[in-house]
Amino acid sequence: MKVIYTVVLAILLMFIITFSLENTAPVELKYYDFFRQSLPTYTLLFIAFLAGVIFTGFMGIVERFRLNRTINRLNKTVRELRREIKAASLPSDEGKPADGASTDHVPS
Repeated sequence: MKVIYTVVLAILLMFIITFSLENTAPVELKYYDFFRQSLPTYTLLFIAFLAGVIFTGFMGIVERFRLNRTINRLNKTVRELRREIKAASLPSDEGKPADGASTDHVPS
């Protein structure tokens, strides 16, 4: 498995390098008069990709917190229901002899 991982990583790295070498034309970014910058095309694409990875990571963290909260709420419900079942299944003290004698034998 380690060999497959290494091969896939090497292929991905080769793709990134060749992509960067082929897309070096400058792209001018500007936002009215506030921002004006010239970057190579590959840099702009990598920045956009990185921003997407970071945004997706944050969304994953938010989803994980939401799911953990749901799991905790459901576990609390399960504990409460188990307590109710345990309380309902305990035998009551009614009908038992006070002296501890058994009522199972029949006198002859």
